[in-house]
Amino acid sequence: MLRNDFLWVEKYRPKTINDCILPDTIKKTFQDFLEAGEIPNLLLSGPPGVGKTTVARALCEELGSDYIVINGSDEGRFLDTVRNQAKNFASTVSLQQTGVHKVIIIDEADNTTHDVQLLLRANIESFYKNCRFIFTCNYKNKLIEPLHSRCAVVDFSINNKTKPSIAASFFKRLNDILETERIDADKKVLVELVNKHFPDWRRVLNECQRYSVGGKIDSGILATFSDIKVNDLIKNLKEKNFKEVRKWCINSLDNDPSVLLRRVYDALYDALEGPSVAAAVLIIARYQYQIAFVADQEINLLAALTEIMVECKFK
Repeated sequence: MLRNDFLWVEKYRPKTINDCILPDTIKKTFQDFLEAGEIPNLLLSGPPGVGKTTVARALCEELGSDYIVINGSDEGRFLDTVRNQAKNFASTVSLQQTGVHKVIIIDEADNTTHDVQLLLRANIESFYKNCRFIFTCNYKNKLIEPLHSRCAVVDFSINNKTKPSIAASFFKRLNDILETERIDADKKVLVELVNKHFPDWRRVLNECQRYSVGGKIDSGILATFSDIKVNDLIKNLKEKNFKEVRKWCINSLDNDPSVLLRRVYDALYDALEGPSVAAAVLIIARYQYQIAFVADQEINLLAALTEIMVECKFK
């Protein structure tokens, strides 16, 4: 097992809300909670790597709250495990806690089962005097409505207006980390890396640590990422080459599926004949929505591309 001080994402994880890289409006929300000295039940929603779990931990640390983290993709999928962990933690008294309430963080809550979510809803009501819950998720519409209604929802989306300042802040943080680790880095490459995977800071930091074993970060790191070769895809869709389309899906799925569909959407506008553009938009919109619910993202993406290949007419 890797030590936390070895992994950069843990070693340099912000410990306070002030150190978290967030839009001002979102940061103020959490600073207001700190000033009040307590938090409501929270649902933190947003893309992977944006800092939801880091914020949840920082809140607990600054409030002096005793807390545990249950991963919804791991032990959080098992009803008995969640029932026992939550009950044992929430019903006991901590002698070290200085905060008003204990906190249970359900990380990746959108990967929990329906039964687990029903149990968590009941736990919110059963332990409200002693415990608060913080849920983090990528897709909030995968959580049942009773959880939504019992939480204050904070959306970690970053609009185009705030994107430049947030990206610049992360670039500075990344540069400081590399200097601390004594890693030489091409600044232009770092800028491209941050922009390419915005706002997934975790992925950028993990890739930098992996690539930095050679002592420097240069343009070679960009080649280590799976390129979204949309032009090749469009050619294969036009030729109805299902085998190559499926291969493209498999090779591209380390990217966010919603990003992939957006890139396909952008490319199809010039590749399709007029009436087919509208049909493709409707197809992509339907499968984009389904991303939040499906169990297998590869099949969902391939189904979308297959429908475009069959139903749309290329130039």
